[in-house]
Amino acid sequence: MSTREDIVRSALWADELTEEELDRARRGVVERHVSKGTYITHRGDKLDQWTGVVDGLIKISAISREGKAMTFAGATNGGWFGEGSVLKDEPRKYDIVAIRDTRMAMMSRSTFMWLYENSRGFSRYLVRALNERMGQFLATIEHDRTLVPRARVARNLSWFFNKVLYPKAGPSIEISQEELGLLCGVSRQVVNRSLQELEEEGLIRVEHGRITPLDIPRLITYDA
Repeated sequence: MSTREDIVRSALWADELTEEELDRARRGVVERHVSKGTYITHRGDKLDQWTGVVDGLIKISAISREGKAMTFAGATNGGWFGEGSVLKDEPRKYDIVAIRDTRMAMMSRSTFMWLYENSRGFSRYLVRALNERMGQFLATIEHDRTLVPRARVARNLSWFFNKVLYPKAGPSIEISQEELGLLCGVSRQVVNRSLQELEEEGLIRVEHGRITPLDIPRLITYDA
């Protein structure tokens, strides 16, 4: 994928757009390359762009008033996020950091708002995405407070196979134990042990740098 047109036309939200709308989207998108460990934005910053991951992996997280780190979501190839903050034109309430070298697509707020106000297909996509995102965040808050580390690993893995939020999800995901630990807020050793136990339960298959889910519904609701 080498051009802005390719990036736009391959996005899930582009499926119902007219040619005029697609052209408007293409002209409003720029690419950005960020290195592993780079903060794309900090909590309280104003990021005046809707953001997508073309290739890579990012973490959306925040630090509570009590100093506790909480990860809300991860995003990988094909995932777009931050629509709520762009719609409300407000500072971000979370940090966004790349946990591997990442190629991003950034849509200007003016383009985003034009599509929101003029494209029925784009508006329908936003409703679906916001609904899924709300469910994901509520589940994240719940399991961050109540679930054991193995369950947090299981549910974080299940995120990547949500076809609304991550339309390019394949039958497996390439992710290291270190990266998964950063998303879950646990150590690499805890991730390693959790993956072994989930594999023994028949929920996943673990290969070098790759994890294949065998029972996504059970991963989504895992609470052992």
